[in-house]
Amino acid sequence: MASVSGPAQTAPVPASPLQRGIVKMVLSGCAIIVRGQPRGGPPPERQINLSNIRAGATARRAAQGQPDTKDIPDEPWAFQAREFLRKKLIGKEVCFTVEIKTAIGREYGMVYLGKDTTGENIAESLVNEGLATVRREGIRGNNPEQARLCELEDQSKASKKGMWSEGGGTHTIRDLKYTIENPRNFVDSLHQKPINAIIEHVRDGSVVRALLLPDYYLVTVMLSGVKCPTFKREADGTETPEPFAAEAKFFTESRLLQRDVQIILESCHNQIILGTILHPNGNITELLLKEGFARCVDWSMAVYTQGAEKLRAAERSAKERKVRIWKDYVAPTANLDQKDRQFVAKVMQVVNADALVVKLNSGEYKTIHLSSIRPPRNEGEEKNKDKDKRFRPLYDIPYMFEAREFLRKKLIGKKVNVTVDYIRAATGPGEGTPAFSERTCATVTIGGINIAEALVSKGLATVIRYRQDDDQRSSHYDELLAAEARAIKNGKGLHSKKEVPIHRVADISGETQKAKQFLPFLQRAGRSEAVVEYVFSGSRLKLYMPKETCLITFLLAGIECPRSSRNMPGGMQMAEPFSDEAMLFTKELVLQREVEVEVESMDKAGNFIGWLHIEGVNLSVALVENALSKVHFTAERSAYYKALVSAEEACRQKKEKIWANYEEKPVEEVVHVSEEKERVANYRPVYVTEITDTLHFYAQDVETGGQLESLMETMRAEIAAHPPVEGSYSARRGDYCLAKFADGEWYRARVEKVESPAKVHVFYIDYGNREVVSSTRLAAIPPAFSTRTLPAQATEYTFAFIQVPQDEDARADVVDCVVRDIQNSQCLLNVEYSGATCPHVTIQFGDTKDDVGLGLVKEGLVMVDVRKEKHLQKMVTEYLNSQESAKSARLNIWRYGDFRADDADEFGYRR
Repeated sequence: MASVSGPAQTAPVPASPLQRGIVKMVLSGCAIIVRGQPRGGPPPERQINLSNIRAGATARRAAQGQPDTKDIPDEPWAFQAREFLRKKLIGKEVCFTVEIKTAIGREYGMVYLGKDTTGENIAESLVNEGLATVRREGIRGNNPEQARLCELEDQSKASKKGMWSEGGGTHTIRDLKYTIENPRNFVDSLHQKPINAIIEHVRDGSVVRALLLPDYYLVTVMLSGVKCPTFKREADGTETPEPFAAEAKFFTESRLLQRDVQIILESCHNQIILGTILHPNGNITELLLKEGFARCVDWSMAVYTQGAEKLRAAERSAKERKVRIWKDYVAPTANLDQKDRQFVAKVMQVVNADALVVKLNSGEYKTIHLSSIRPPRNEGEEKNKDKDKRFRPLYDIPYMFEAREFLRKKLIGKKVNVTVDYIRAATGPGEGTPAFSERTCATVTIGGINIAEALVSKGLATVIRYRQDDDQRSSHYDELLAAEARAIKNGKGLHSKKEVPIHRVADISGETQKAKQFLPFLQRAGRSEAVVEYVFSGSRLKLYMPKETCLITFLLAGIECPRSSRNMPGGMQMAEPFSDEAMLFTKELVLQREVEVEVESMDKAGNFIGWLHIEGVNLSVALVENALSKVHFTAERSAYYKALVSAEEACRQKKEKIWANYEEKPVEEVVHVSEEKERVANYRPVYVTEITDTLHFYAQDVETGGQLESLMETMRAEIAAHPPVEGSYSARRGDYCLAKFADGEWYRARVEKVESPAKVHVFYIDYGNREVVSSTRLAAIPPAFSTRTLPAQATEYTFAFIQVPQDEDARADVVDCVVRDIQNSQCLLNVEYSGATCPHVTIQFGDTKDDVGLGLVKEGLVMVDVRKEKHLQKMVTEYLNSQESAKSARLNIWRYGDFRADDADEFGYRR
C-alpha cells in the first residue's frame, strides 16, 4: 500500500493523549494496523499512517472478474520498507499519537516502539535507513519532528542508504507469482520439505494466504487434518460467521499473521493445497484443536505428516474439557461406567466378520461389533443371482469366509482387551434396509494388535465413512484409514484385481441320499478334521469339513443328552431339564474350534453319528463327567464305554444336575421273573393321596410319614418368619420350588410347564396332585427342605391285572369308585411287576384286607389284564373267575353281554 501525504482537506487534531496497542499487521512502509487487548472476543483495531513520510506501494493483484485491470508490481524499495517494519513491529506493543484525521476517517500520527515516547520513533528509523522519503510540502519551522526527519533524510542521502543508493532499486522489485499452473506437481516437487514463508492473510482459523520464499509464490494453504468454523458468504455479499469463527480467526492471526514460519506442503486436493505450519512456538494445528477452535477432518488427516494421533489427542482433550465448539459435547460412552468401557473378555464366537460374542469375567455373554469397519458384502447385481439357491453369506459373499477365518483362528478361546468406542442406537427398518438392534461398538486388541486394523490391512474389511460431525467412530479411526490405504495400494483382498475366491460348500445336512453316499468315505477316513459351525443342543452340532468342503449335521454317539425345546408338528416341545446347561457347555468347549471326528454311522434323517475330540477330550465323555448326559446303551460296543460308565457312576453317586433326584430302586421292588417260582406277597402300609383320571394313583410310605410332617412343620415356620417376596421367583421347567396351595399353605413342588407368568403348571411332589398357578404363588425352595434332605414322598403306581375301559363314562365310574374307596386312606400295597412308567401293584383295604382291584373286577367296572408269568397265574385265574361272575350277572360294563371281539387286543382279551 502506498502512503500519501495528508490531503488538503484535513484538520489538525487537538493534542491527543498517548495511546497504546499491539501491532497486528504492517500494510506498507508507512501504514500499520494496531489492535487492543482481547476481552471476551476479538479486540478492536485501527489503521495508523505514519505522519510526514512516504514509502513505496507494495504490489497489488488485479481485481478478479475485471479483465481491464492489471497486476500492479512493487515500487522500488516498497517491500523492503514493509519488511523492515514487519520484523521490528509485528506482535510488539507500541504507543502512538494521532495528529491528523481526514474526512474519510484516515488517521495520521507518530508511532513509538514501547510504552512511551522514549522508545524508537518508527518514522525516523525508516527515513534513516533510506526506506522512506520525507514529505517536505508545507513544512512548519516550529515543528521539531519534521525538522528531525529532514535532517535524517539528508544524512541517509549522503550515506547512499536504501533508495538513495546507486542503481535505481529495480533489483528490489519482487517477481510475485499469484497462480501455480499445476499445484499437485508443485507440491510433489517440494517432497514435503519445510520451506520458509510469511503468512500474509488469515481467511479463517484454518485457511491462510502465505508468501513462499525465496521465489515469492503467493499461495492459499489449508491446514491438514483440521477445520475451523468459517464465515459463510450470503447471497447479498455479506458474511455470517459460524459460532467461534471470529475467535478462531483471531487465535490464528495473533500467532501467525506476518510471522516468519516454515510450511510443509503435504498434498493438493481439488486445487486446494494442504499443509502444516511450523512456528518456533508450536504447531498451530494442534493448538487450535486443543483450545476447541477446530475439529479433526478425516479426508485431510491422512496426509498430515506430524502424527495424526497427536491431533486426535488434542481434540479429545478439548472435548473432555468441553471448551468452545465442544461446549455442548456429550461423549458417546458418557453413560457407561469405567468397567463397562474397558474390560478383558474371552472370545467365544465370531459372527460374520465384524462382530464377536465374548464372555465377561462375570460369566455374562456380550456381542461386540468392531468399530468403524464394514465386513465384505455383495454389491449390485450379485445380490440377485441364483434366486432359487439358498443364500449363505459366509460362503457366498466374496472374502467373507476369509475374514471370518482370520478372526476365528486368531481369537477363538483367547482373552482380548475391549475398549467401547460408542453405542450405535437401534434403527427401524427402512426402504431397502433391515432393522438393527442396539450395537456395542468397540476396539478389540490382542497382544497390542488392533484386530480391526489387521482385518482392514489384509483387505478383508473396509472402513466406514462418516459425516464430519459424527463422533461415533473408532478411537483409532486414522489407523484404520491408513491401513485401508495400504491395502488398496497393495491390492489386498477386496481391493485385489484378481478373481474373487469362490467357496463351493455342499450342505448335506438332512440330505439322506447324499449322506449315504458320503458315509463310507468318512468311516474309512478314521479321524477327520472339522470346524464346529453351530451348536443346536448339547449333543447335536453342525460341522464344516475343510478337506471335503461340506457341511454335515453330527450327533454325539454313546450318550443321551437332555433335549432342547423345538418346534414339532404338534406344537412346541418343551426343553428337558439341564438341556440349556448342556448346550452352553458344548458351546464353550467346541464352538468354532478345530476338532477331530470319528463317524460311525448315520440315522434315517441323514445325520452322522460318532465321536468328537477336542485337544484330547472326548466330548461325549466330558458331558457325562459333568452330569449333563446319561450313557446310552449303544455305547456298549465302543472303545469309550468304560470311560463313560465310570464317569456316569461318579456323577450318580454325587447326585449332581441330571442325577439330583436319582434314587436307587429298592431291591424288593424288582421282581426277577426267571428266578421266582411263586408270587411274593410283601404288603407294606401306604397312604393314598391322589387318584388320576387314568386310574394311576400316588401314595406315601407310612414309615416316612413322620419325617414329612416334621419337615413341613419346620418349613412353614421358616416361611412365616421370612416370607418370600411376591413375584420374585422366576419359574423354569424342571425346577423344584415352593407353591401355595388353595388352602393357603406352602408345599414342595416341581415346575412341569411355564405357559406364562400367570400360568405355571406345578406338580406337588409329596402328594401327587397337579395345579396351574400364578408365579406370584411360587417361591424358591430353601436348601434345607430340598429333595436332598427328604426325597419326594408321593410315588406313582397303577393297578396290576386290570385294564380300564376305553369308554369315558365307564372310566369315570371306575375312578369315582376308587376315589370313594381309598383316597386319603391307609392301605396295604404289594408290587407285583414293573411297568413302562410305574410299578403295577395290588392294594388291600387297611381294615378288611380285601383286594381293591379284585373288587373292581367283581363289580364289572374293569376288565382283566391277562399276564403270562407263571408265578402270577394263581392271581390271574382268581381275577378271570371274578370277571366271568360279573359277566354272568351282567354288571356295569357287561350289562349288554361280552362286547369284545376275539382279536380285540386293546381290551386285553387275548386267546
